Amino acid sequence: MAMKMGELWTQVGSLMATLMFVWAIIQQYFPYQFRGHVQRYAHKLTGFLYPYITITFPEYTGERLRRSEAFSAIQNYLASRSSIRANRMRAEAVKDSKSLILSMDDNEEVIDEFEGVQIWWTSSKTTSKNPSVSYYPSNDERRFYKLTFHRRHRDAILGSFINHIMEQGKAVEQMNRQRKLYMNNAKNDWGHKSNWRHVPFEHPANFKTLAMDPKKKQEIINDLIKFKNGKEYYEKVGKAWKRGYLLYGPPGTGKSTMIAAMANFMEYDVYDLELTSVKDNSELKKLLIEISNKAMIVIEDIDCSLDLTGQRKKKKKTEDEEETEEKKDPVKKAEKEEEKQSKVTLSGLLNFIDGIWSACGGERLIIFTTNHKEKLDEALIRRGRMDKHIEMSYCSFAAFKVLSMNYLDVEWHESYHRIDQLLKETEMTPADVAENLMPKYEGEETDECFKRMVNALERAKEEAKKKAEEEAEAAKKAEKEKREKEAKMAEKEKEEKEAAAKKEEESSIYTAENNGIKCNGVATKEAKENGHMENNQNS
Repeated sequence: MAMKMGELWTQVGSLMATLMFVWAIIQQYFPYQFRGHVQRYAHKLTGFLYPYITITFPEYTGERLRRSEAFSAIQNYLASRSSIRANRMRAEAVKDSKSLILSMDDNEEVIDEFEGVQIWWTSSKTTSKNPSVSYYPSNDERRFYKLTFHRRHRDAILGSFINHIMEQGKAVEQMNRQRKLYMNNAKNDWGHKSNWRHVPFEHPANFKTLAMDPKKKQEIINDLIKFKNGKEYYEKVGKAWKRGYLLYGPPGTGKSTMIAAMANFMEYDVYDLELTSVKDNSELKKLLIEISNKAMIVIEDIDCSLDLTGQRKKKKKTEDEEETEEKKDPVKKAEKEEEKQSKVTLSGLLNFIDGIWSACGGERLIIFTTNHKEKLDEALIRRGRMDKHIEMSYCSFAAFKVLSMNYLDVEWHESYHRIDQLLKETEMTPADVAENLMPKYEGEETDECFKRMVNALERAKEEAKKKAEEEAEAAKKAEKEKREKEAKMAEKEKEEKEAAAKKEEESSIYTAENNGIKCNGVATKEAKENGHMENNQNS
């Protein structure tokens, strides 16, 4: 019996080796069309012998441009299934690092069950089969999940089970969701397969603590609520589900704090876009495609990010010199690529905001900030692109009371009347007010803080008055210099006219003498001749 089993395994091994050899020959020497026919019939044969169906869920779809929602839902679903036991798992912290989410590691298989049906889940990862020699490391990993089940359960799996895992996966994602702050990678940061990197978004700002006039604050809140609930409305009017906000005002007026408060109120991820790190308009589109729904796209200090009305030009070497240097030193070529200036144009940015590609996703806020609104191109901030303009101004008394509650827990103080009067007479940013209200040491009395606040406002008032006087004096001096300059120019012009007139008079006398013209209108030559004739007659 043992001899027969040994012979059987020997024959099976020989058959397998023969099949592998034949398949290798087919792969190597037979044309692609023939190999396709062989694979098709081989799959049919396997289908008769193997009664299981396999569905693959890749991580990325659409030429790897966007992450698959199905992949994310399955990942969350498997992480929530405590009944599934995997030998190797991956752990991630969520919710302020107070808990962990465990998910299947790569190349791991687990068994699941749904309504009595046994299911196999496999987490796989493949890398490129054609490694290339490159100065930069390549990253062609492709991750995917495989769902395997018996063919007799096809209707149950494709019907209710797929919908079940999508719904449960999204519910788990919402429950464990930790909002993130993203930044775009530098142009040559090849170590990351995604164009974005992120950290947890933990900014504590909210509208309650935001130093702003209450009416203006409520207006912004109402606008955000209207947008968040406006999916059907935007579909009805035929617009992409997005809205633009322009925050403008002097430094220290709370533009960044406003962004954080809006993100916390809407529960959106924040994508901080640094335009100077974007190579060109095509890369800008790729960044847009990778942005998730329920997101805020922020470009701070838009007037300083790029020269959007005309790219600055630098002196360049000839193409032959550049090619020679690049061939000699590939490292220098890489450094040169890093130093290349961003080629993002105003047209590219406008298409990013409200072009066709802007509809690749929904429920997005686009926020620009600037200290100088007048420097921005009108096409960039018109309604439809920047739908709502919010001025972040100097601290008002209403904003001061909010800051007083935030920093000192005081609703009213005897110095409030004086502070109200001073705030109307001088300009101070909320950042400066907060710095003066903040206690400087443990146990500092609130009276001392308010006294420091009053003194700071009085100094600011005096400095503003002194500055105004200096500016008035400078303007008066400039006006005086202007008048003196105009008087000198008028006097100089008068002298030049007199000199020109005198020169013209001298020139006309000289011309008259050359042409023989006298004051009485008789030609000099004729007079001489007549005089000569008279003399002859007298003689």
